[in-house]
Amino acid sequence: MKTTKIIVLAALIGFSSCKKDEKSEVKPEETTPTVVEAPKKTPLEIVPIEHASISIEYGADVIYIDPVGDFKAKHLNMSPNYILITDIHKDHLSLETLESFNLKGSKIIAPAAVKEMLSKELAAQTIVINNGEIRETRNFSVEAVPMYNLREEALQFHPKGRGNGYILTLGEQRIYISGDTEDIPEMRALKNIDKAFICMNLPYTMTIKSAAEAVLAFAPKEVYPYHYRGTDGLSDVKLFKELVLQQNNNIEVIQWDWYKNKE
Repeated sequence: MKTTKIIVLAALIGFSSCKKDEKSEVKPEETTPTVVEAPKKTPLEIVPIEHASISIEYGADVIYIDPVGDFKAKHLNMSPNYILITDIHKDHLSLETLESFNLKGSKIIAPAAVKEMLSKELAAQTIVINNGEIRETRNFSVEAVPMYNLREEALQFHPKGRGNGYILTLGEQRIYISGDTEDIPEMRALKNIDKAFICMNLPYTMTIKSAAEAVLAFAPKEVYPYHYRGTDGLSDVKLFKELVLQQNNNIEVIQWDWYKNKE
């Protein structure tokens, strides 16, 4: 019985033999660590098209902002999932461009004034959103924010309430599209903006100085000058960058070529 007890004890404590005079070490039990993978972020790609036209790809969704021009000639996707339109002017709303797309299953998101200018077929695919409203899609949200003129001589260009700026919440990223606006209080009051696309062209929107002051007020992480072609050519976006960085060098000013030698 004594031998039997030793054998059982040896088995319990992991000895390789039951001999009393053999020295053995107890080896720690090997374990395989559990690896917990962090959730993958949805890919986000933003591409400048021209002037006010922007392409955003978020996961499987293709989102066009103010598509104008020949997208097919530029080898761009002709079947976007969503189209966001800010206002009724031809550099934001092109019926010709819209009709060139394959919009089966697509949605247009726009203010009421834009919907009124669309064909019956396109209007049926349009989700109306006005200042202060939020619409949820399957993968992101769209908030319409004001865009309008302040200067007396420019009030006829963009009256308050007709057009939309947009804030897109794409996962953890909040992206602000200014549309045609001046340095309005609603822009200055924006919070937690990761990327801001800011217009600056006269006589239709605002000066580079006003644009810089607005950006400094709400301090996005990144700012992209866009929509900067006016009646006298292109705005001085290099000076805009200098004005911003003089006051806050934590804001990254990113300059893209929106006009591709069309000065």
